[in-house]
Amino acid sequence: MIRPSANIKNGFVFLCFGISLFFSSCTKDSVLVETTASVDPLVIVPPVAPPTVATDSTLLLGNPSNASTNTADIGNYLLREGYYSVSYNRDRGIANWVSWHTAATDYGPVSRQDDFRANPNLPSGWYQVSNVSYGSSGFDRGHLCPSADRTSSIAANSSTFLMTNIIPQAPTNNQGVWARLEDYCRTLVTGGSELYIIAGAYGEGGSTSAGGVQNTLDNGRVTVPSTLWKVIVVLPNGSNDLNRVGNATRVISVVMPNRDGLSVDWRIYRNSVDFIEQETGLNLLSNLSNSIQNIIEARVDTL
Repeated sequence: MIRPSANIKNGFVFLCFGISLFFSSCTKDSVLVETTASVDPLVIVPPVAPPTVATDSTLLLGNPSNASTNTADIGNYLLREGYYSVSYNRDRGIANWVSWHTAATDYGPVSRQDDFRANPNLPSGWYQVSNVSYGSSGFDRGHLCPSADRTSSIAANSSTFLMTNIIPQAPTNNQGVWARLEDYCRTLVTGGSELYIIAGAYGEGGSTSAGGVQNTLDNGRVTVPSTLWKVIVVLPNGSNDLNRVGNATRVISVVMPNRDGLSVDWRIYRNSVDFIEQETGLNLLSNLSNSIQNIIEARVDTL
């Protein structure tokens, strides 16, 4: 269902249609993400307890679609998982977006848990996509908030394997160019930066080398998106983060098709935040002043 919402920038009102297309702290796996040629047994894991103390909010820079915890908001339902936040679309069976913050303290010795499972925090009666929903599809269970950004504790890492943080992703996309960008993000963090990241997907129809274009999985319950996107706001380590974002702040935005055969150089897929907003109807980085948004959202990263 399409719900109109109003975004205000510079005194103008923009009507956004496309919540059903919408898409929170994590980095992708340093190990290549597995494909789903075989079907794993059903995993049942107790709910993951969120952290009791958070230094920075996963939605510090804004809630891009005004997602809410109202169960009637089936195309834009807010899940606050503690380690990241999600706008979930019930009828697409995937997230519109996931937003998170990554700092060096999020990295630790914990190994990858690999406990893909349904999210018990979804409203009662909603279909729960499970770890077997992608079985034999040819698509990877691709993380939005990657597990390698949450290696400080077992609970943190395990949280990233909830299927509400997963999308059907073409294997060489997931394990190639997408993973290279995640690796680059980790080098920024280990080099003294902290990142605010929002990632999501839109459209319908992804493709793999083996199976061609597919629109849905799991008997139509999971949409295969046609396009993936990510926005990364880079700050030097510090505090009072919202007030430290300025006109010169580096913002890396990428948009890429959900298919195999892409170049592994993520830089060639860079675009502007404005373009992603145009394509999705989202209002990204909305907690920043309009004057700062107008500058950093129009710029395409060149570093």
